[in-house]
Amino acid sequence: MKKILLAGKVILGAGLLLVSLNSCKNENKQEDPKEVAEDSNEAKFDSIADKKDDSEFLVDIAEVNLAEIEIGKLAQTKSTNPEVKKFGKMLVDEHTKSASEVSALAKAKNFTLPTSLTEEGQEEYKKLNEKSGLDFDKKFADMMIDGHEKAIDKLQKATKDAKDEDVKLWASNNIAPLTAHLEHAKLLKQDLDKKK
Repeated sequence: MKKILLAGKVILGAGLLLVSLNSCKNENKQEDPKEVAEDSNEAKFDSIADKKDDSEFLVDIAEVNLAEIEIGKLAQTKSTNPEVKKFGKMLVDEHTKSASEVSALAKAKNFTLPTSLTEEGQEEYKKLNEKSGLDFDKKFADMMIDGHEKAIDKLQKATKDAKDEDVKLWASNNIAPLTAHLEHAKLLKQDLDKKK
């Protein structure tokens, strides 16, 4: 009997050692917030495909909001162009409002969302932050056009494909504001392209 207990303790000790060594090895690399949210939703809704697709849409929109807020803040502090600064402030204000709505909707549906900038968002932010002056402003305008076009595509897809009526309605209601942002970004780019 003592041998069995001793063998059990040895096996348990070896298992704990392996787990702690493995966690030490991975502690330098923090997992991407988007992946954490998607994994959590996948675990919750793996058997319910409808909810999984709707949760992925909200995770994507949360990711967009987080990126737009941070890039909007950067534009306000780094640009010297008053129009770029104004656009940056509008992005922060409107995407903060959108983030709050998405968060409330996700909470009501028991979906998990990323709460900090994703790896892709950090990479975009870094690329923009490396620029200065007119180069910064032009890169900012290009990013806003590209980002808003992608976000509008996601919203349009959700208005057709979302299974949850609340998710579908939210997507439908937010196409117009994002389209206004896109048009504003295009006008900003036109003005910036005239400058040397």
